[in-house]
Amino acid sequence: MGGKLAKVKSIIGLGGPEYRTGLVLSGGGARGFAHAGALKALEEMGIRPDILAGVSAGSVAAVMYAAGISPERMLELFLNARFSDFCELGIPKDGFFSLDRFRAFLRKNIPYANLEDLPIPVTVGATDLDNGKKIAFTSGRLDEVVAASCSIPIVFKPIRVNGIRCVDGGVLHNLPAWTIRDKCKYLIAVNCSPLTKTTVKNTLIDIAFRSYELMAKTNTVPDTEICDIVIRTDEIARYKAFNLKQIRQVYESGYRDTMNFLLANGFRRPGTAATELSTTDRQ
Repeated sequence: MGGKLAKVKSIIGLGGPEYRTGLVLSGGGARGFAHAGALKALEEMGIRPDILAGVSAGSVAAVMYAAGISPERMLELFLNARFSDFCELGIPKDGFFSLDRFRAFLRKNIPYANLEDLPIPVTVGATDLDNGKKIAFTSGRLDEVVAASCSIPIVFKPIRVNGIRCVDGGVLHNLPAWTIRDKCKYLIAVNCSPLTKTTVKNTLIDIAFRSYELMAKTNTVPDTEICDIVIRTDEIARYKAFNLKQIRQVYESGYRDTMNFLLANGFRRPGTAATELSTTDRQ
């Protein structure tokens, strides 16, 4: 009965996805600045998402974009920053670093206190550490849920949200397409977590992050398969995940990879022959 009802609704124009174009952004540490470059390329091609989802660095880019912060401004905000500007070394009981400074940075630079207040809907993916479950936040204190999504285990202390300890969403789903797939007609993904062979330093933090990268590579496969378009920023593989000194290069690489992908797949800038996802065709 349910299937027949859905079919009837579809025929008469009822039901179906609430949004036309969705954009999902992966985790990736400092490599996440590729998302800002990707957003710039998408804008230039006339593609603006109606709904976004992100994990870790992807959640930062998603909420900033939804708040009206341009890709260029995102880069400016972080350009002269250091790792210590966003985190503070603490007693390594449940993690080496606290993200309190990062949360203060978000509160200062994003003019919205709650996730549900953003002009463009955003879903933030995180991991419920206590119950071993994936979480999709669509409301709540913006700085809190984004920090939770960025809390790589061991490196950063877990963030409590509604009494539950949460860690980085990339632990279970580094590309949170599952959170908005049923809400949009088209779903574009940008994956800025390329995995390459590398010599891992024999330190706790380096080993922890490499382990996280290995998990993320595996758990993105199911989410990749449910996206309509997947843009990979493989060029940034040579940049370190915690190195903020090279974010301009990462940003530019994200722009180039995205623009090259779109042009190679038939997308055109507004004013030329348009694709179905262009703004002239959006509802």
